[in-house]
Parts: sequence; C-alpha cells; structure tokens
Amino acid sequence: MEIELLGYVIGFDAGAWLGAGMFLTLVLALLSGYPVAFGLGGVSVLYGLLGMALGLIDPAFLAALPQRIFGIMGNFTLLAIPAFVFMGAMLEKSGIAERLLVAMGHLLGRLRGGLALAVVLVGALLAATTGVVAATVTTMGLISLPAMLRAGYDRSLACGVITASGTLGQIIPPSIVLVVLGDQLGVSIGDLFLGSLVPGLVMAGAFALYVVVITALKPELAPRRSTAEERAMPAATLLQVVLQPLGLILLVLGSIFFGIATPTEAGALGALGAVVLALFQGGLNRQALAEVSDETLRTTAMVMAILLGSTAFSLVFRGLGGDQLISGLLLNLPGGRVGFLAIAMLVIFILGFFIDFFEIAFIVVPLLLPTARELLGPAELLWFGVVIGTNLQTSFLTPPFGFALFYLRGVAPPELGTGAIYRGAWPFVGIQLAVLLLVVLVPQLVTFLPSLASAAG
Repeated sequence: MEIELLGYVIGFDAGAWLGAGMFLTLVLALLSGYPVAFGLGGVSVLYGLLGMALGLIDPAFLAALPQRIFGIMGNFTLLAIPAFVFMGAMLEKSGIAERLLVAMGHLLGRLRGGLALAVVLVGALLAATTGVVAATVTTMGLISLPAMLRAGYDRSLACGVITASGTLGQIIPPSIVLVVLGDQLGVSIGDLFLGSLVPGLVMAGAFALYVVVITALKPELAPRRSTAEERAMPAATLLQVVLQPLGLILLVLGSIFFGIATPTEAGALGALGAVVLALFQGGLNRQALAEVSDETLRTTAMVMAILLGSTAFSLVFRGLGGDQLISGLLLNLPGGRVGFLAIAMLVIFILGFFIDFFEIAFIVVPLLLPTARELLGPAELLWFGVVIGTNLQTSFLTPPFGFALFYLRGVAPPELGTGAIYRGAWPFVGIQLAVLLLVVLVPQLVTFLPSLASAAG
C-alpha cells in the first residue's frame, strides 16, 4: 500500500503495522487484567474483521480456524494435562503431601538447617508428583512455615526456601509446563521429561547446598531442634509416608523413561495411583474427590480456553503477516543465535512477572518457534524447551511480581511482612539464574539422558 504525503509517495505495509498493533493490543488486554482467553478471542475477532475490511485477509483464510480447533480437541498429548492436575490435587487434598512434609521434617530436623533441607527435598518430591507451583507453595507455606518460625528460623530464610522449592514444579518432570512446551515446540514430551531431569535435580541440589552453607556460616539463622521432637513419629510411619509417594514417582516417570507408557498414559497411571494412595491412607472421601474433580475441571477448562483463543490469535496474526514481522526482527538481531537467545529469554523472564506460563507457552513460544528452528535447528528445540522452562521457574520467584511470592503471602501469618518474603527470595533467584546460565552453556546437561535413551532403544 502507498500513500502520498506532501507530494511524496511513501510505501506503507498496512499488514505489518496492523500485525504490530494486534500484538500491542493483546499486551494491553493482558495487563488490564481481562481474562486471557477472552482477550485473545476478542482481539482476534476485532483485527480479523479489520483485516478483511482493508482487504488484507481473505475470508476463506479464516475458514481454517474450525479445522485447527478440531485438531486441538483431538490432540491425545493434551490429555496428560488433566491427568497430572488430578494427580497433584489428589495428593494435596487427601493430606498425603502434608504427611510427607511432616515426616521429612522429623527425619532431618536434628541437622543444622534440617527443616529447611526437608522443605527442599519435599519441594522436589512434590514437584515430581504434583507439578503445580501454587499447590506446592501453599501446602508447604501452611505446614512448614509455622514449624520453622516456632523453631526459631530466620523469617527470610524460611520464606525463601519455601517459595524457591515450590517453583521446582516448573522444571522437574512430570511438569505441566513441559507437557505444554513439548506440544507447542513439536518435540517429544518423554524426551523433554528426560532432558529436564538433570537440570531439575541440579537446581534442587543447589538449593540444598545453599541451605547447608548459609546455616553453617550463620548458625543463628537455623537453630537445632530437640531430640525429643524427632522421636514423636515412629520409624515405620516415617518410612511408609516417604516411600509411598516415591513409589508413585517411579511409577509415573519410570513408565515414561523405559518406554512402557506415553506421557498421557503415565498421567492416567499417576492419577489412579494417587487415588489408591489416598484410599490406603484414609484421605479419600466424597468431599476430597469433589474438590479434586472441581480443581481439575477448572484448570483444564482454563488451559483449553486459552489454547483455543491463542489458536485464533495466531491464525489472524499470520494472516496479517505479523509472524513474518516478528521473525524478521529476531533474525536481524545483533549477535545472531546468541542475540536471539538473550532477547527471547529476557522477554519470557519479564512476561513471567505478569502472566501465567500457559499464556507464555501459547502466545510467545509460537512466535519464537520459526526463528528458533532457523537459528538453533530442529535438533536443539529440546534444549530450547528446557531453557524456557528453567527461565519460567526463575520469573515465578523474582520480586516484586513473582507468583510464588504471592502464593506464600496468601497463607503466611499477618505478622510476617512482605519485605521478609522478598528478602528471602533474592538469594534463590541468584541460584536459579546461575543454573539457567549453566544449562545454556552446557547443553549436554539436557541432551545426555535423551541421547542415552535413544541409543539404548
């Protein structure tokens, strides 16, 4: 399109400008607090009609939308999401997660900083069973925070350990984040689980090492608990409470890693296993089952609504040439591959302050994918997915907008100030950034296990 201004003919790419306006309108809709799914759909309808009115979009082009929606609803991989959500909610509502946290506290309480170490270990275990940050942080905040404060732990250390350990659900498999990222990037979810296992364990180990070092250097931050307190729970009970969730983790991850089940089938196994555990431990009742089903339905409906909205958005955005605009900008960044990776990680990190990982996965990742394929190559998309997951974990913890901080603030006692929560988070943010940099610099941390599994198969 050309326009004449003061006798000069100026080229004007209406599609590119409209595509940029569509993206900015979506950002404003997200920042306004309007429901994401409806914001995506509304912006898509508005700019779709505008594009057709200006002759930029052929109405026949939008006829592909129903086919895309039916393709989403028939996606077998996405069935893993309600299965894993059900499994995590059942472990939380039935009290299994609470008993695990109490048991680990008794097991490690006599060590210097033992309660904090117990929180890290339970955070890793809950990450491998629930995969939901909100559930993990809330559960540990309700149970372990009062116990740590009663034991004389420093408030900032207690808050930092709880929020940081709760975010491990973003990266330790089976994570809902990884399921969504695998679907959007077009990589095997089983390989993504394998690739994220080592970085997730490195992250958990780094948290535990920090607790050991800081409590050794500053013993006043974490007083020892009395021996009498540690004998309050029988050894047989401790063993039973710890081994049962471990068995569920091995059932889910083992069936995936050894090729016995797909991630979707493993999710169904995990959901059934959580029900059996709840039944054996007396935590399965009508109310718990109703609450678990309600939470699963709400979460799944939210995810699918966002996915349908993002599908409409991406179709209209592509019709306006917005995908080519984004790809051109990213390909022409200074630094090539390194520049693209730096900008992509910065954008995801900042967006993680304001919107949930579902929105990031369904909106931002598809925009980055064409450039990632060109600059990184299809073979490195697995590594790219794990890097994104690690980055999202960091943004969930970073003050002042980290979601994990808000979850803890919601269950913390009134006398515990927000400043203490923020101060406690900063050292763990530094640890997460260091591990993120390590994953970027040493891709073998991600690719080693999938390569090994591929060679063995």
